[in-house]
Amino acid sequence: MGPLGLILGLPFAPVRGLVRLAELLEEQAEQELWSPMAVRRRLEELAEARAAGEISEEEEAQAAEEILQGMII
Repeated sequence: MGPLGLILGLPFAPVRGLVRLAELLEEQAEQELWSPMAVRRRLEELAEARAAGEISEEEEAQAAEEILQGMII
């Protein structure tokens, strides 16, 4: 990119920076959501809900399957 391209692209720098910031936030959120610790915590919460009688065995199995499928995708 030459000097003219730099000058013409300068007004768009804040927009490019904002887009990059949004991408970084999305990456961080996905890492936190699908980290092994987060997945384990969600599975433990399901087991606790099942033990407390808040959900049925079928609901627990379905929710666990959805959590684990999310790791694969």
